[in-house]
Amino acid sequence: MTAGPSARHAPARVKAGRLVGKIAIVTGAASGIGRATALALAREGANVLVADLHGEGAQRVAEEIAAQGGRAEAQRADVADEASVAAMVAAAVAHFGGLDVLHNNAAASDAATIGADGEITALEVAVWDRALAVNLRGPMLGCKHAIPRMLERGGGSIVNTTSISGLAGDLSRPAYGVSKAGLDMLTRYVATQYGKRGIRCNSIAPGVIATPSLEANVPREQIAIYESNTLLPRLGRAEDIAAAVVFLASEESAFITGHTLVVDGGCFAHHPTYSEFRRLSGAP
Repeated sequence: MTAGPSARHAPARVKAGRLVGKIAIVTGAASGIGRATALALAREGANVLVADLHGEGAQRVAEEIAAQGGRAEAQRADVADEASVAAMVAAAVAHFGGLDVLHNNAAASDAATIGADGEITALEVAVWDRALAVNLRGPMLGCKHAIPRMLERGGGSIVNTTSISGLAGDLSRPAYGVSKAGLDMLTRYVATQYGKRGIRCNSIAPGVIATPSLEANVPREQIAIYESNTLLPRLGRAEDIAAAVVFLASEESAFITGHTLVVDGGCFAHHPTYSEFRRLSGAP
């Protein structure tokens, strides 16, 4: 199996119209999971603010949504900066009239940060701080500024992109994993503090997702290990995560909050020895 860009795969078939009239922000929306989610929310009828540090990429996705008949606006946003996050939320309200859905998806996944996120004893403090600033402080700031606008409309849904890297230890990326574990706990705090006021907050923990970033940053032999530990016949696609976000943003999940939904093809469903025993059995 070759991991490839999500654009190669047709969007999942969904029941159209679940988010008609809703207003959504997606961060990190210029590519990968964010792009797929912005497109999926728009297909369901939401007005989408496409936010990303890379403004030109956000603009391309907004134009893609418009070409498909949806409504979207692009916004350059640095989620680690509070003024930028406040401006992002204000832009959604100014363009569309309010806010109902926030998908905190942006993460410090550039090659420089990921490549330097190694053993604890050699970890630069700047790398640690960068991961937590984007992956954890960013979603906190998103919640801080989005929740008041959601309350004005009687409630809303916040969906945070975490990771299975935040659920167990690994040999690399400790800053990334710790930041995602913290985000799962932030999810529960927001759900607890604002549930009675109509705000739901959940997180999605993806497994390994076949995106251009995966191909660019992960050697093929490592991708093969991920494939061998995925119970399903393929790695995840950005559209798989987008479909889960749509579900958690819609009224179909109206009684779900404070939950981490693992979308990983079964990686966390088996014993650690699974792939080795499967190899010994001669299974393909």
